[in-house]
Amino acid sequence: MAASAPFARAPSVPSAVGLVVANLVPLVGVLFFGWSLFGVMWLYWAENGVIGAFALLRILTAGEGHGQKLVMAPFFAVHFGLFWTVHGVFVVSTFGDDVGLWDPTLQVEGLVALVLSHGASFVLNYLARGEWKTTTPGAEMFKPYGRVVLLHLVILLGGFLVGLSGSGVLALAILVVLKTGLDLAVHLAGHWMRLRDEDVPPPDPEPRTLRLDAVPERAPDRATPLALRDGDR
Repeated sequence: MAASAPFARAPSVPSAVGLVVANLVPLVGVLFFGWSLFGVMWLYWAENGVIGAFALLRILTAGEGHGQKLVMAPFFAVHFGLFWTVHGVFVVSTFGDDVGLWDPTLQVEGLVALVLSHGASFVLNYLARGEWKTTTPGAEMFKPYGRVVLLHLVILLGGFLVGLSGSGVLALAILVVLKTGLDLAVHLAGHWMRLRDEDVPPPDPEPRTLRLDAVPERAPDRATPLALRDGDR
């Protein structure tokens, strides 16, 4: 890639920093505002919906496969919406007894921070670095599922362990830190994989070899007299 585009090649530092800062909100809530296990799980479930919303924006703004958008965008909205709703019902039915100091205002503030984090990643990585130019609606439709499933399997497993331990502050804080680390690792891994794919050089062309049998014989000089040529023989 040309060296004249350092911004496009730079690591995704701003969006990664924003991701960490946004994920510190539930940690602050647990340590200083008495957030319960349900409050943390509700915020992570809401973030799941934010991820789906930005995935829908990526599908609609993909630079290739314009005809696919008319089919894949509504399909993704319905399918991911059902997935998100079922996940929310599971969170409420599993962790709803641990409402504790439920303050919707604090949870909404945390959700706003997560929206800003994912929005920064969308603008800085997807739009500004031109990732939208080479992707398709189909590729963007499947991307959020792997991340969401991996993150929330870890979150739900950690939530059960926290519940068994009595929802202590330390256990909740460890859960938030683990989720933040995994979220950051998935974010950076996706960015590095895209850079690796861009750095793959094109295959070398086949070497051109000179075939001696393909060189045409030199025609006799037309300026040489016919008698001289016969005498040379």
